[in-house]
Amino acid sequence: MLSPGLRQPGRRGVDRGGHGPARAAAAQGRRRPMSLEAAVRLTEILLALALIQQSLEHLRGLPGERPLFAIRILLCVLVASGIAAPWPLVGLALVSLVILERFQGPYNGGSDRMGLLALWCLVLTRLLPTPALKELSFGYLGAQLMLSYFISGGVKIVNPDWRSGRALRDVFQFSSYPVSQGLRRWAQRPRLLLVMSWAVMGFELAFPLTLLWKPALIAGLAIAATFHLANACLFGLNRFFWTWLATYPAILWLQGRVF
Repeated sequence: MLSPGLRQPGRRGVDRGGHGPARAAAAQGRRRPMSLEAAVRLTEILLALALIQQSLEHLRGLPGERPLFAIRILLCVLVASGIAAPWPLVGLALVSLVILERFQGPYNGGSDRMGLLALWCLVLTRLLPTPALKELSFGYLGAQLMLSYFISGGVKIVNPDWRSGRALRDVFQFSSYPVSQGLRRWAQRPRLLLVMSWAVMGFELAFPLTLLWKPALIAGLAIAATFHLANACLFGLNRFFWTWLATYPAILWLQGRVF
């Protein structure tokens, strides 16, 4: 018969209730949010790959553009490799100013603006002197990503063409992108386009609510990435897919930091 406080030989450390130290430590590890350094590093790599994809297009363009975008590709490789950090990132930011002057602004619309925002937020996160300022800079990127979906939904829902499905009908019927005739025939399915319109608007307006629960945020980002991927495959809008994907670590970090 065992005295109180003594364990039977051979049964040391047995966790009958499922709440032992090892299991508790494992559960705590699973709940640990993404660190700021990990999120920033992942964003750097993804953004560098996105900028490489964009720059490759210019290597086949005008001769005067090729050296500028070749330099950007080289800097992106250094950023992705983590060599001499953070100076290649600073170099990318300086090159972005030259590109802005060369094309008189972000010439490719929303994807270029988001790429610039991500780039400069990363530069500030690396160079600012205190942890609080670093978190503020990187968190701003995550907040802007959330607002990009919410504001887009707000702009759509006040537009009667979106509420009626006509906007999507025009996209499929009169799109200037090289799409197939089979895809253009979607314009002849008004009920489906109406449902799709409201699905897009509803998702974008509800996106901020996903911040309240990490599994919901992950599901929301998966849906959003699928939406961007569909646009890339159907209409050739591949810049949006890679640029927005690069900012996803920021909002994942922000959710873990705030909630």
